[in-house]
Amino acid sequence: MLTIIDLFRIDAASPDLMRAQMQALRDQVPLLYVILAINSTAVAITFHGLAPDAVTLYPLAGLLLLCAVRLGSWLRRRRRPIVEARLVVKLRLTVGLAGLLAAGFMAWGIALFAYGDAYAKAHMLFYVGTTTIACVFCLVHLRAAAVLVTVIVTGMFCLYVASLDSSVMRAIALNLVSVSAALLFVILTYYRDFSRMIGQRVELERLSRENLRLANLDALTGLPNRRSFFASLDRALDEAEGGAGFVVGLVDLDGFKPVNDAHGHGAGDAVLQEAARRLRQVVGEAGVVARLGGDEFGLVLRGAPSAGTTGEAIRTALGAPFRLPNGSTAQIGASIGFAAHPEAGRKAAVLVERADYALYYAKAHSRGDAVLFTEEHERRLRTQSLIEQALRHADLAREMSLVFQPIVDVRRGRTVAFEALARWTSPELGPVSPAVFVPIAERAGLITRITAVLLGQALAAARAWPDPVALSFNLSMADIASPQAAENIVAAIRASGLSPARVILEATETALIQDVAQAQAVLATLRANGIAIALDDFGTGYSSLGYVHRLPLDKLKIDRSFVSEITADPASRDIVTSIVALARNLKLDCVVEGIETAEQADLLEGLGCVLMQGYHFRRPMAFADTLPYLDAEAARAVVPVQAVA
Repeated sequence: MLTIIDLFRIDAASPDLMRAQMQALRDQVPLLYVILAINSTAVAITFHGLAPDAVTLYPLAGLLLLCAVRLGSWLRRRRRPIVEARLVVKLRLTVGLAGLLAAGFMAWGIALFAYGDAYAKAHMLFYVGTTTIACVFCLVHLRAAAVLVTVIVTGMFCLYVASLDSSVMRAIALNLVSVSAALLFVILTYYRDFSRMIGQRVELERLSRENLRLANLDALTGLPNRRSFFASLDRALDEAEGGAGFVVGLVDLDGFKPVNDAHGHGAGDAVLQEAARRLRQVVGEAGVVARLGGDEFGLVLRGAPSAGTTGEAIRTALGAPFRLPNGSTAQIGASIGFAAHPEAGRKAAVLVERADYALYYAKAHSRGDAVLFTEEHERRLRTQSLIEQALRHADLAREMSLVFQPIVDVRRGRTVAFEALARWTSPELGPVSPAVFVPIAERAGLITRITAVLLGQALAAARAWPDPVALSFNLSMADIASPQAAENIVAAIRASGLSPARVILEATETALIQDVAQAQAVLATLRANGIAIALDDFGTGYSSLGYVHRLPLDKLKIDRSFVSEITADPASRDIVTSIVALARNLKLDCVVEGIETAEQADLLEGLGCVLMQGYHFRRPMAFADTLPYLDAEAARAVVPVQAVA
């Protein structure tokens, strides 16, 4: 409950209120001194000649000098920042000076009052009333000062008037008391509303800051989000104008999605939170770590640090096992792309694009490494841009073609399928390797158009082969990620007249792992229409055994990387043996890719491999060569009948 003493106290517990009071006083106190000076000078003129100069002029001169000094002080401080530490002292000084000046001017007015005639005394009464009201409203934001001035002026004047033998003066004093009481009510009400408004404004600013913080914060990891990352990047660019270098980095967690799929989103969230903590620990105060989305993080590293050293520290930190909520552990890695300013670019978008390319390069060529964008990457990027533009304007039906490589059953010596391999000959660029244009087409969103064209060519070719020979056709990530693309593939096969049972669609682990649930749905749709599904490049992805049994598969294709050293490397033989056993247990056919020598073929056959593919059997051939190849194979299979003697 508010006490009388509280009316004269400064609310030191509310710095925001004190700051608002000081700001208001800076605007209004100078006006107070001007009003005092004008009104007091007018009174002095009225009483000049009626009262001695020692009463009229000299006290006023001293009071006006004090007012002038304080006015100059307030005017000088108007443009200066408010010093928080001295707010209480300055406000208390203002209250004290307000009381001192009120007492001084009131004492001067009372001293003059005795010398005046009726008109002069009326002027004095008018002076006391109007000046008091004006000064109080100038001080209304500082309750203690406004109340003190009201009490001093009213008290001194009423005490003086009470000593006079005049009923009129007593009536005037009573009137002044009632007016002062109303004035005090206005002061208290206004100050209450003012304090409440400041409190609401402070709360609104707090909420605004909190909303801004949340708008720039990733809720899961507590890191800055994508929006905040680009704001930090813009600040780094501004600082770089003064010569301060920096590096932009993009970090992608390798093997995170299988953890998320195998252990649930709770485990995935825990891994992301711990990865964020480790990244913050590595980067420290030297830069900014942000979560850009999914399992991708962004870095802004000030001071042009060594990308190799920082990348190795990040890889080491993220390579340590992650403890999951269920008590188990998970092992992941990280691929990192760096782009240094100004070598890689001078704009935020360009630097991020270059870092993204370096990350893409790391994932494609040295997964789990840190790659710094260089001039060589710049040349590659320009080349890719040319290829992308050529693809966008290509006549796909004319420029795209297929070659076919046989998949052979070595025990029967018969080709059971041809794998269709894409080829592109651009009028401007000449022949472009599928290892180059397919990833570009995927990133540019052009791959589904290419798939549609090449699938049509492949189905037309397959119709010319004998019934037992199947067509094996590769799907892209976009084909697996889109139910609509799967429906288009089914429709194309039906329209071709080729039996779906003679079609094998191949998908890589990398493509399937992007979204296992979506891949399950799409592959199930394809398989429900009689189409066989093969998992290509098996063994090169993450946690293959963890999800292969969940997918509707018919075949596993062992990647060529396990075959190249199989005759000399026991580990390669052990891996192939394990995969063959896995396929047998899951009742899946197993195809071995990359067979180049008879020695490899014999060894693999001894390990239980039946279906093989590679240069040892035949290099990819044009469609026109497939029919003579099949005829020659059939002729070799005919056993000549010897005449009976």
